Amino acid sequence: MSTLDYTVFPVFAFLGFILSIIPLPWHLQAWNSGTCYYMIWTALACLNQFINSVVWHDNVINWAPVWCDISIRIMLGTSVAIPAASLCINRRLYKIARVHAVTITRAEKRRAILVDTLICVLFPLIFIALQYVNQGHRFDIYEDVGCYPFIYNTIVAFFLSDSWPIIIGIISAVYCGLSLHAFYRRRVQFSQFLSSNTTLSASRYFRLMALSMTELCCTLPLACFMIWINATATPVAPWISWENTHYGFSRVGQYPSVVWTQDYLFVVAVQMTRWATVACAFIFFAFFGFASEARKNYGIAFWTVAKLFGFRPTQTQLSSKSDLPPRPPVITSQSSLPIYVVKEHQRLSYSDSIAKTFDEKDTSFCPELTPSDISFPHIPFERTELGIAV
Repeated sequence: MSTLDYTVFPVFAFLGFILSIIPLPWHLQAWNSGTCYYMIWTALACLNQFINSVVWHDNVINWAPVWCDISIRIMLGTSVAIPAASLCINRRLYKIARVHAVTITRAEKRRAILVDTLICVLFPLIFIALQYVNQGHRFDIYEDVGCYPFIYNTIVAFFLSDSWPIIIGIISAVYCGLSLHAFYRRRVQFSQFLSSNTTLSASRYFRLMALSMTELCCTLPLACFMIWINATATPVAPWISWENTHYGFSRVGQYPSVVWTQDYLFVVAVQMTRWATVACAFIFFAFFGFASEARKNYGIAFWTVAKLFGFRPTQTQLSSKSDLPPRPPVITSQSSLPIYVVKEHQRLSYSDSIAKTFDEKDTSFCPELTPSDISFPHIPFERTELGIAV
């Protein structure tokens, strides 16, 4: 591994860790389970890779065997936990497209959090436990990479390890397709609603849809490519027995870079595994780190720190803050997924909003239509701060 790669990867891995946890506080306050799990797993993966790349630079000494036991399980868990968290976000996007995203009761709120927890926490833990079935020995150490799990490339490994990212990606792709279909069927309603609403723009909604499309374009191709690399680099071996697989299990493989970099396909597999987690962090921040809610929290954090050094916002800045409009009573915003909200009694519907628009505005552009000719599904609007920050 070149000196440039050693310098670049730790920097980007640490930046990925920071960028993943920056939006976490306000997502936690909103009980944004899907996005919170995405941030936690991505940050954990980037931090794990950063530590390994620094500790095992230019050496293969088994400095911390307990850490390596933990590290390889983090790597195994994140291989399915990050796609699972993306799946939870895609489920929310689908509910937005169908206009069924608002949780009415506390029981439904708890149920939504529980489902996301089962998908993003319990399932990865079960996946990690199952990897012991096909784990040949304790772990390997690669110079400049660090701890790395060893999984025998057998048909058992395909069903227990390799296939799950593909399965999760297919489910996410189904939700993505359903979201696009639901939006296409309701595009007229969406355009009329957005034209009569000053707080919900088309760009804000399509920001959410872009995340769904990114999941579709990345997860499945990368998972299939990794299976092809593994099968090409190491031929699929037959499963003989449990005793054969775990013979000499306590062994630790130690490979200098001059040895493991000779296998080109293995190098590609290792580097894709490392950089994929960093890419997840940057992609997430690109979608969620520049929204209005994020910028507002950046300003709050900046002035909180600045006040410690005696700086205060100017009168112009204070007046500009006071001129900001109040929180809009809509179900979506540029920075939130409307999942967990406080129930209120006042509710409107698309038909009510459009009827009011027809009453207040000139309808000469379409004289053959009246408010009674238009029917829209009932959608509850909550006068409260929205629950999921994007």
